[in-house]
Amino acid sequence: MADALLMRGNEAVAEAAIIAGCRYYFAYPITPQNEIAAYMAMRMPEVGGTFLQAESEIASINMVLGAAAAGGRTMTSSSSPGISLKQEGLSYLAGTELPAVVVNMMRGGPGLGNIAGAQGDYFQATKGGGHGDYRMIVLAPASVQELADLTVTAFDLSDRYRIVTMILGDGYLGQMSESLVLPEPSKKKFDKSSWILDGAKGRKSRMIASLRLSPEDGVEQINLRLQDKYRKIEASEIRFECFQCQDAEFLLVAFGLAARVCKAAVNQLRAEGLRVGLFRPITLWPFPSGQLLQQAGRTKKVLVVEMNAGQMLEDVRLALGDKVPIEFYGRMGAMLVEVEEIVRRIKSHEK
Repeated sequence: MADALLMRGNEAVAEAAIIAGCRYYFAYPITPQNEIAAYMAMRMPEVGGTFLQAESEIASINMVLGAAAAGGRTMTSSSSPGISLKQEGLSYLAGTELPAVVVNMMRGGPGLGNIAGAQGDYFQATKGGGHGDYRMIVLAPASVQELADLTVTAFDLSDRYRIVTMILGDGYLGQMSESLVLPEPSKKKFDKSSWILDGAKGRKSRMIASLRLSPEDGVEQINLRLQDKYRKIEASEIRFECFQCQDAEFLLVAFGLAARVCKAAVNQLRAEGLRVGLFRPITLWPFPSGQLLQQAGRTKKVLVVEMNAGQMLEDVRLALGDKVPIEFYGRMGAMLVEVEEIVRRIKSHEK
């Protein structure tokens, strides 16, 4: 068994990306994820990879597009306002069906906000912050170990479906240090030879583009193909965790760091004899709607907990409809949700 290491979340993402075979990393600095770029600047030359600090976030996402078109495993990272600047490039990646991994260590907003961790970018990540009918796979880790494990998974998912996969963390998770065992390299192989731009010697030339003006290869046909791919992902790539759900009368629903706070609340409430569980979506898109409905349908009440104004709450409401009462507790501006408040709200329904 591999030895456990103590690593900061941001550095765990970077090392896991290298383990996954990422050899092209482009980024522009922004707190609280700068350790990813600093680590990549050190490690990429050691593994024969390319690190480039771009002149802007816009430049970096387009460098990712170029590396992906050439068949390389490529990644960029940023934090909330920086991800906003990358949105056009993300839409272009979707339109050209190129695989890439994007890391967002969310910070407080809107605007420049502050540099602490938050969850206010859920809408941007899951609904498509750029233009057009596109989706990204969105993975929400809740620990440093999951940051590393899901980064390796993200590269495989991106290559399998030729899609952008986003790791949606936050500033707290990126800065905290925890014990982890580095993941093993994936053994999955993906044949890119039929579409990458690697020189046309001995074959017909190819073109990767998101602009389609001819009726024979129209934009609607591309969109229909994309939607078919998204349906396949929704059917195959759901990930979630149920914690103490087997007999739960009350169900907390949270992702990422907020879910860790909820676990502490569940443990406290269980110790006091209350049957409380936690449902944690790991894929924010595709959202585990059916699995949540199956679990929540047996409970008296659902409490959604987020570090925002209630963004995942909308997906929970869509999943559950009027099957079970839903309440919300959230903090904004990079303020942490509190165990004591979660406990108080659950207990208020038990009286």
